[in-house]
Amino acid sequence: MKSMLYQAYQNHMDLTEPWRKGAASALKYLNLVPQGISDKLFGRLAAALELISRASLSYARPAYGIDRVQVGNGELEVTEEVVYATPFGSLLRFKKEQAPEQPRLLLVAPMSGHFATLLRGTVKTLLQDHDVYITDWHNPRDIPLDHGRFGLDDYTEHLISFLGQLGPRPHMVAICQPSVSALAAAAIMSEDNHPARPASLTLMAGPIDTRIQPTKVNEFAKSKPLNWFEDNLISYVPLQCNGAFRLVYPGFVQLAAFVSMNLERHIKQHLDLANHLVKGETEKAETIKTFYDEYFAVMDLPAEFYIETIRDVFQEHLLPQGKLTYHGRPVNPASIKRMGLMTVEGEKDDICSIGQTLAAQDLCTGVRAYRKVHHMQAGVGHYGVFSGKRWNNEIYPLLRDFVHVNS
Repeated sequence: MKSMLYQAYQNHMDLTEPWRKGAASALKYLNLVPQGISDKLFGRLAAALELISRASLSYARPAYGIDRVQVGNGELEVTEEVVYATPFGSLLRFKKEQAPEQPRLLLVAPMSGHFATLLRGTVKTLLQDHDVYITDWHNPRDIPLDHGRFGLDDYTEHLISFLGQLGPRPHMVAICQPSVSALAAAAIMSEDNHPARPASLTLMAGPIDTRIQPTKVNEFAKSKPLNWFEDNLISYVPLQCNGAFRLVYPGFVQLAAFVSMNLERHIKQHLDLANHLVKGETEKAETIKTFYDEYFAVMDLPAEFYIETIRDVFQEHLLPQGKLTYHGRPVNPASIKRMGLMTVEGEKDDICSIGQTLAAQDLCTGVRAYRKVHHMQAGVGHYGVFSGKRWNNEIYPLLRDFVHVNS
């Protein structure tokens, strides 16, 4: 089952591709029909063709689409610049033309089934007051097998290398899952007195200690033995891809799990999309299409990274117990000194509950109390911690001030 599942899925998608392309082509011609000619009939046909043409996933990273950003009283042009790259990820800088000197900040994106572009709103907000870099992870299905494995240690190693590219006293903000690796990287760099160790570390909705108020996600991770995850969720990358035979947790399997958690909502959204198209409500339809263009752009996870994360973070809780290692070397959060530490949680977060990220404050005993900040945001779930109005208006101003105080 492990070796055939992804291959069977890819074969099915390849075989049905002509139908989707045909529907997309027919839709273009249908849009040329003058308005008023049996609008209802054409609306229904257009809706059907739209849904058929969209019945697939994308394995290519969407564009960030950040061309300009407000800085002070004016707008500055933004260009993307790859500063450093490995087969598994790029350090991407959002370079602002003629920008004043601002704190350099590494935004650490999760490797969890979607591309780093899921954080475009976070990036756009941070760009107002910071020189922003992001961990732009590559899709493992495109990475040839001879580039080797990618596990939890490799993720942490990438963060250390990326911070090294930013130079002295950068700042690091980790969103969700990579909070463990971000804390480990900060500890190792502090112990080594690394010249690019972070001046501040912000952990947002991250699973530092999932023993605290376990969520359904946490309980599921502990409900099965590790070999169940290996046998049921890991597959070989299909022959058609550059990364053929690499073992991964496929993006389409992850997406199926995400969708099943809110299945009724996703079905309703697509019924709403069809109705908006029938009625000619293009703006409402575009909003739904834009969301699902991003949501259905999926990324596989390297099998080693996924299995080690399940084992070390969610089953054995190595970091809070002082047992986590980095290439065999103990990770000691108490070694973090002369660094600001901020933790952020969401009141209604059903993925990473209240207390799980705050646990980092107790682990980092070497950080002075006056350099520690914790914020629990009322009224937001997981995604509201780093996107949306509450992030922009309530959380970001606190983070901005924290970074600037520690610069």
